[in-house]
Amino acid sequence: MDPLDIMANIDQVVPYYQAIFSADEQCVIGYEVFGRIKTEQGIKSLGPFFHDETIPEEFRLEVDNEILRKALGVFSEFHKHSLIFINRNANLLMLDHGEAFLEMLLTYQQKGLDLNNVVVEITEHNFQGDIEQLNHLLTYYRTYGIKIAVDNIGKESSNLERIGILTPDILKIDLQVLRQTEISQSFHDVVYSISLLARKLGATLLYEDIESAFQLQYAWKNGGRYYQGYYLQKPAREFVERDLLKERLKQEFQQFIKYEKRKLEALYTISEEFHVQLQSALVKFKKNESYNEFLSYLGKTLHDKSFRMYICDEDGFQQSANLLKKDNKWLVQEHYYMKNWSWRPYFLETIFRMRTKRIGILSDLYSDIETGEIIRTFSYPLDDHLYLFIDVPYDYLYDHDAL
Repeated sequence: MDPLDIMANIDQVVPYYQAIFSADEQCVIGYEVFGRIKTEQGIKSLGPFFHDETIPEEFRLEVDNEILRKALGVFSEFHKHSLIFINRNANLLMLDHGEAFLEMLLTYQQKGLDLNNVVVEITEHNFQGDIEQLNHLLTYYRTYGIKIAVDNIGKESSNLERIGILTPDILKIDLQVLRQTEISQSFHDVVYSISLLARKLGATLLYEDIESAFQLQYAWKNGGRYYQGYYLQKPAREFVERDLLKERLKQEFQQFIKYEKRKLEALYTISEEFHVQLQSALVKFKKNESYNEFLSYLGKTLHDKSFRMYICDEDGFQQSANLLKKDNKWLVQEHYYMKNWSWRPYFLETIFRMRTKRIGILSDLYSDIETGEIIRTFSYPLDDHLYLFIDVPYDYLYDHDAL
């Protein structure tokens, strides 16, 4: 629509509400407010209007505030206990240092709005100003009980350092990428990094743009507490019952749990098989044999389960060569002797766990530095000072439901 037509019919703009569901209670905990306009052709989204930087700032602010006033009126009177997620363009917000927006919220607080239920959503990667000044404003908002969310993470090139500065209460991860035929491992790694950041910040993860059961499962599996998207509920003029999807979500979560249990059982079975075979191999291993000879023997025993093996001491210095399988044959790579791996994530923690519990440990999935392949590593204590590392290939993990 032409911006001037929207301004001429500003009385026709209305808020629409998209329900947000929680994992812990399987109920609606709040709504995100979207802008719509009534036209002769029907209801149309105002998203393109708000995202068009060529439209004068005062136009966008006036329409945005008109929608917000109507939404706040409803929440302050009828939905006092629901969270209200309000999108604010951080660049526009900083024009008056957020004063007009706060004044509007305080006005509706006098009418019954609980500011502890207000969530201000900003998009970090669109902000062009001083991130420290924005942080000061958001910190000031928090003194009133207002929560801060950073949205569209994963959709654009978000800066995790800047997000860390803002210390949001909620991180919204966009799952549109999961609709692609091929999903790069880097996306999974980014989601994992965001989940770690959320944990350190004490922030809640909200997954948005969920349009399928697979995406919901992905969100559930990757630490999502809140969920939003067309698969659950489309934006609508009216609110929905709080327990609208309670039974459905409960059933879907039970399926997710059942699937994860099967996978954990598969991982436990793999670990047990490694334990049995390695214990048997150690009985046959002669003390006067070299580490490389021991690895060569293991290569025959674990031919289909591994593509690389090596032995390190407790400080991470490699005490053997690498035994590497290439073209279905084992090669001895002597130049890896005395390389140190203590710098790798979780290496020393894994050593300590093995030394304390005297058990082998199967790692989580990760991308191998040299091959780029998705693998797991089984680590096993040979004695108090030596530890065996067995890299398990993707094909074997896939065949045994261990991905």
